[in-house]
Amino acid sequence: MVVAYLFALAAQAAAPGIEGRWANPKRSVVMVIAPCGAQLCGTVEEASDKAKADARKGTAQLVGSQLLTEVRPVASGRWQGKLFVPDKRMRVTAKLQLTDAGQLKVSGCALGKSLCKTQVWTRQ
Repeated sequence: MVVAYLFALAAQAAAPGIEGRWANPKRSVVMVIAPCGAQLCGTVEEASDKAKADARKGTAQLVGSQLLTEVRPVASGRWQGKLFVPDKRMRVTAKLQLTDAGQLKVSGCALGKSLCKTQVWTRQ
């Protein structure tokens, strides 16, 4: 029993994290996920002119905005937090899943599960 527990802890510690630079599928936004207190946060580091214009509906300054907050692990390779979607002016529950070392599946739902979207971000 103790050996199985130690193996589980070692596997979780060896699992790659999500800290680093991530680009959305169109590469119009690059976000940096980094420690933010005891949890993780995601801050926009780069954005295309179109992404900046779209985001003005919900935030005056896209670059430098912390859009991903309260991110914490929920299982090996899985995290959960809050994601602010500026062009929709809404905050949604975000689920993040590391599909491999270079791809992060990001899903968010609003209004229960009636309005959901998933993107695969690429590590930069």
